[in-house]
Amino acid sequence: MAPKLTIAIDTGGTFTDCVWRAGGRVQVLKLPSTPEDPGRAILAAIERICERTPASAVEIRHGTTVATNALLERKGARVAFVTTAGFEDTLAIGRQARPSLYDWNVHRATPLADENCCFGLNERVGPDGTVLRAPPQADLTRLRRRVRASGADSVAVSLLFAFANPAHEQAVAAALDSLGLPVSLSHRILPEFREYERAATVTLNAYLAPRMESYLGGLEREISGCTGTPRRRPNARLSIMQSSGGIHSARAAAREPVRTILSGPAGGVMGAMSVARTAGIERALSFDMGGTSTDVALLESGHEPQTTTEGQVAGLPVCVPMLDIHTVGAGGGSLAWFDASGALAVGPHSAGADPGPACYGRGERATVTDANLVLQRLSPEHFLGGAMRLDADRARAAVERVARGAGFDCAEELAEGILRVANANMEGALRRVSVERGYDPREFALVAFGGAGPLHACALAQALRMRRVLVPAAPGALSALGILDADVRREFSRTVMLAPGSAGIATVFRELEAQARASFAAEDARPALKRAADLRYQGQGFELRVEWSADVIERFHRLHARTYGYADRARRVEIVTLRLLAVAKTRRPKQARAAAKRGDARQARLRGHRVFEDGRWRRGLLYDRSLLHPGDCFRGPAVIVELSATAYLPSGWVAQVDGAGNMSMTPNRGGKQ
Repeated sequence: MAPKLTIAIDTGGTFTDCVWRAGGRVQVLKLPSTPEDPGRAILAAIERICERTPASAVEIRHGTTVATNALLERKGARVAFVTTAGFEDTLAIGRQARPSLYDWNVHRATPLADENCCFGLNERVGPDGTVLRAPPQADLTRLRRRVRASGADSVAVSLLFAFANPAHEQAVAAALDSLGLPVSLSHRILPEFREYERAATVTLNAYLAPRMESYLGGLEREISGCTGTPRRRPNARLSIMQSSGGIHSARAAAREPVRTILSGPAGGVMGAMSVARTAGIERALSFDMGGTSTDVALLESGHEPQTTTEGQVAGLPVCVPMLDIHTVGAGGGSLAWFDASGALAVGPHSAGADPGPACYGRGERATVTDANLVLQRLSPEHFLGGAMRLDADRARAAVERVARGAGFDCAEELAEGILRVANANMEGALRRVSVERGYDPREFALVAFGGAGPLHACALAQALRMRRVLVPAAPGALSALGILDADVRREFSRTVMLAPGSAGIATVFRELEAQARASFAAEDARPALKRAADLRYQGQGFELRVEWSADVIERFHRLHARTYGYADRARRVEIVTLRLLAVAKTRRPKQARAAAKRGDARQARLRGHRVFEDGRWRRGLLYDRSLLHPGDCFRGPAVIVELSATAYLPSGWVAQVDGAGNMSMTPNRGGKQ
């Protein structure tokens, strides 16, 4: 009988990357994305894979950008926002904090619920969960009529202190049930304090829910029809990557799409962590450069990737757990242009998958990919393993149009300028997650992946004085590989505001554990449970997360001292929110390592190859990465081609292949740095 097949699919702005295991080896398929209907590229990929690899059952693990794009493009549902009477303007008021204190032109993001769709309910619960005023049935009936008349497609319910007692939110859900609309309840989405952040997060969930339900429901039906012949069709199941770095069922993701905002980038971080651990790297910065954006994160192999509940997307708070990823609008498809002052700018606007960079044959405007091609850091005939030929003349014409408009005589000089500006944007992102948090990037390795990451990695490492770049095997598909090997994980939380030693702590933890086991029973999984808590000194307005243990208070003091430079052990500590992380491990095959034998990569040389570097043409070599052997060592300048990405090794750098197929790049002793 054919085995079960697991396929991971990461939908990017330009390409859809797919990975699966067959015969003990990771297989890669890369197709152009179909932004107008992302499912089209996914179904085409599944059909191809299932033709090659018969299976009795198929699980599709999907990293999706549908929720992210709907939010960025403001193409979500019309939301009715229901809250406690007197708090209808919570979303409009927001917080006092300004994103740029002295910038008069900064404008806050428009709330996702129109002011005419914000409804108050006469109810009140105290901060300890005591019912002060129950909502009259007549008011619930009136609320149902008003929501129906508003024309809303979805409903967000965030009542005051519902995290302490959800009875009134449950009553609202029951009253609105006959409308047939998706209803998002704050005590299910985010049972934590801070009224604005909770209301904004549950409204965001409601804003995305109809679109995600439609997309995932349709995709599940289509997948069942494309994974085999009608007589021999295997069972098919769809799972979705969460922003927290774990896999969850498609049904759960459709109910809580707010947890998928960083779905694709989360896969990249998990893949980078796995690669770093395998390579024996203790501290790494992950650098994922795709077609439209670049995602970076700080990783330490002894710990799980850092998560945050203080994220923001498109100017709106997203307070569900997500990996601590910083994103900038710089990718291979980022457009080059000159601003009103005559300064060269790159991004954040992108050519995307349609029309794409000029060298893809449809676009007209110059992009970062076109600049790399003009400098011959890309090989036209070896792109995507030779499956797609790049149009070098069209790329050069696009760059020359920009050059002429700015008075440049040399297309190559402008192309180098485009790369320098793009690199400066990405360097700023790497500094944001390292230098600005007290870490020295010189103590880290740069794990470079994504379709464009290996092209720019050495320049960024040089700017940050980092001594090592690691390009994993199949770097363009590492996000998909991270999704393939991701664990099933979910975080549960509840704000409690308790003193250390309170008897209520154990009670709440037991309730969270019961909730976790019930949730995972639907996934037919038994999770490992790990407790944590958010603590603060009484009177503070911020918390620090600490793993739960007998010495949790002392560990909080030490963490506070490391984070802020001081600790006050005489001051009273408050336990604000209790958290429970539930993880069901995915079985991963043990990765075989080949014996490394010193070589010069002669067998992988395709031909001599010129590259434009630092203002002049230089002689280099073109290598086929699939022909490199463990232990091979060679010098730059060199362009290394493969199916999923192209890597560029500058002058003064050396590359060496390890037993796992990773390519380690380091500055040559005596070479430039």
